[in-house]
Amino acid sequence: MSSLIRKAKTKSMQSFLAQLLLLPSPTSFVDHHRRSLHNPPPILLSGLYSRSGFRRWCSGSGEVRGMASRPVSSVESLESSDSITYLSQREAAEIDETLMGPLGFSVDQLMELAGLSVATAIAEVYRSSEYNRVLAICGPGNNGGDGLVAARHLYHFGYKPVVCYPKRTPKPLYDGLVTQLESLSVPFLLAEDLPMDISNDFDILVDAMFGFSFHGTPRPPFDDLIQRLVSLQKRDRMRQESPVVISIDIPSGWHVEEGDINGDGIKPNMLVSLTAPKLCAKRFCGPHHFLGGRFVPPSIVEKFNLKLPPYPSTSMCVRIGKPPQVDISALRENYISPEFHEDQVDADPLAQFKKWFADAVAACLKEPNAMALSTADKSGKPSSRIVLLKGVDKDGFVWYTNYESQKAREIAENPRASLLFYWDGLNRQVRVEGLVEKVSEEESEQYFHSRPRGSQIGAIVSKQSTVIPGRNILHQEYKELEAKFSDRSLIPKPKHWGGYRLKPEHFEFWQGQQSRLHDRIRYSPEVTDGKRVWKIDRLAP
Repeated sequence: MSSLIRKAKTKSMQSFLAQLLLLPSPTSFVDHHRRSLHNPPPILLSGLYSRSGFRRWCSGSGEVRGMASRPVSSVESLESSDSITYLSQREAAEIDETLMGPLGFSVDQLMELAGLSVATAIAEVYRSSEYNRVLAICGPGNNGGDGLVAARHLYHFGYKPVVCYPKRTPKPLYDGLVTQLESLSVPFLLAEDLPMDISNDFDILVDAMFGFSFHGTPRPPFDDLIQRLVSLQKRDRMRQESPVVISIDIPSGWHVEEGDINGDGIKPNMLVSLTAPKLCAKRFCGPHHFLGGRFVPPSIVEKFNLKLPPYPSTSMCVRIGKPPQVDISALRENYISPEFHEDQVDADPLAQFKKWFADAVAACLKEPNAMALSTADKSGKPSSRIVLLKGVDKDGFVWYTNYESQKAREIAENPRASLLFYWDGLNRQVRVEGLVEKVSEEESEQYFHSRPRGSQIGAIVSKQSTVIPGRNILHQEYKELEAKFSDRSLIPKPKHWGGYRLKPEHFEFWQGQQSRLHDRIRYSPEVTDGKRVWKIDRLAP
């Protein structure tokens, strides 16, 4: 990053780099990881507007980040290109004029929607914990304004954006966007200030240079910037070390209808088409193609005879094209965590577990009490399922279930079991092994009546692990019992329902580290001076 420090033209660049170089200490472990736990929802808001359309976004994955990109979870896929309308340049311009004219959309409204669509798409597919450093390369038109808006949203999403804005547009709208970014200390760099090898300094490149209305050959400095992106991809494509490229509506340098005519242009990893995909999008071969534009009113759909896919739920985007082909063997994470040393662990494994569990709760992880329970029958055939921890004390770990379920039958035949807690956001897991026994009837009764009444009725209705003819049977029995206990009388606990306690005999605490040099601390019981104590060992990863 020294080249950026030497060449940055603003004080905000220096403050930005100082933030970039900060490393988390063990005492700030939860705070460090919390920023990466909950990415913004996969909502792509986007607009099409006067003489620019939408464009941008480049992003890349290095070996450290591995194959962290993933399909957006909340969008549906429309696989057939024949199922949707692809627009010519003229049609896109006419829709643009209609939106900006009788339908009353303003440039700044659509620019805000476009920038937010880009930022949320990036946040969903490329997590800030792995793709944190963003370079937004903005052109002089409205598409450049999209990049400025996106950079602002990315800052608030926890990314570290830098903006390259060589040819600024002297209008109040753009001046305001620049002022907003400067107020956040987002650095601005000139094209000549960029390091020659931007792959060392950035994880995501935002291509906000040219849109569907651009004609002719790109002029300096954009011609050089485009070629630098192309060269970067060619050089590192096989090693998968270049920043990923995300283009909006039209990859810069492409013909709006014919695409990458010479075959040597930008090949983005993600394309976000707006309103409807343009004809060039048929030649897009990257793994992620989205359509944003749920704001399009029925009048435009009817006037231009548009075929658009349905948008799922409240999402403003929908995946189009075939889902990406995933190379399972290449999927990997390179964990970054504070080191976990023997002199840091508690002598009592239950106390150590409670510390880590408290960290998981403080980090706002979803269901930190979820655990994989593995049991085996008398022949040794194993089975696993996720259950919820409902208590932990000096005697062990407690959960509740149906005593006639598969796991209950296996515990009756073989009382040895194991638990596995996995806290993804903290790069941690805990294994516990031991003997299982039922909790007292009094404990089960007390916990049963602490549950919501709906859960109590559900425990009676469900003959867990048995075959039933259909879901309607469950609903029917539930409604009957709900009516029976509508007077708020006490719901009796079924005899076949209660708790189990695993009394731990072995613990292992695992924390992910870089290059697979993970921390593994094992607790095993031994007798010293006639007393049962816990022996602590480090295991090779």
